[in-house]
Amino acid sequence: MNNNNPVSVVAALPGERIVGGYECRPNSKPYQASLNYGYHFCGGVLINDRWVLSVAHCWYNPYAMQIVLGEHNLRIVEGTEQVMKTDNIVSHPSYDYQTLDYDIMLIKLFHTVTVNSFVRPISLPRGCPTAGMDCSVSGWGNTLSSGVYLPLTLQCLDLPILSDADCEGSYPGMISTNMVCAGFLEGGKSPCNGDSGSPLVCNNEVHGLVSWGNGCAQKNHPVVHTKICSFLPWIQSTMELN
Repeated sequence: MNNNNPVSVVAALPGERIVGGYECRPNSKPYQASLNYGYHFCGGVLINDRWVLSVAHCWYNPYAMQIVLGEHNLRIVEGTEQVMKTDNIVSHPSYDYQTLDYDIMLIKLFHTVTVNSFVRPISLPRGCPTAGMDCSVSGWGNTLSSGVYLPLTLQCLDLPILSDADCEGSYPGMISTNMVCAGFLEGGKSPCNGDSGSPLVCNNEVHGLVSWGNGCAQKNHPVVHTKICSFLPWIQSTMELN
């Protein structure tokens, strides 16, 4: 997740998790991707057997980056992983690195994945998310709101979609129609640094990608997600053209 607060990285402690969340049941998120260049740095989501969605601020040299699917514990080879090279990365042409509007990119894998119970695409949304919708987010990002502990196992958090009014009220003048907030205004639970690009899933569809926020799990500062329904035509046309 992108934010303006510098943090320091220290070693992970056993039992720590996404801020306020819990360890996911192993392989229960078969669409979850890890963007990796020697270590995990961002999340992503598999949307078909050749394409992964993530956020544009996670762009990295495609010749150096790998996509790891079927992962649970980052330190253990579990036999379920598929490690894929990237063939092409397409960021949205209107992406603004200052406002993080249009924060989305498509990653084409060098080969198709083998779809099984450990690696499986998730459906794109049929509509836009609505306030109060129950969702979940997963990732390997920071587990503390102050300082940083990086977990080895995939972490999960259940959270609701917030209203446009609550989202705009939390970040006046900073929310576009391409963004949606999810989480808790009282704070205490949220994705964090290292979760950028990870999927926000509601009703078995991916509705958002972790994008930015002001700190982690802070009161009145929920995490802002890229709203995927705003980009369905771009996603479809980009995959067809590439």
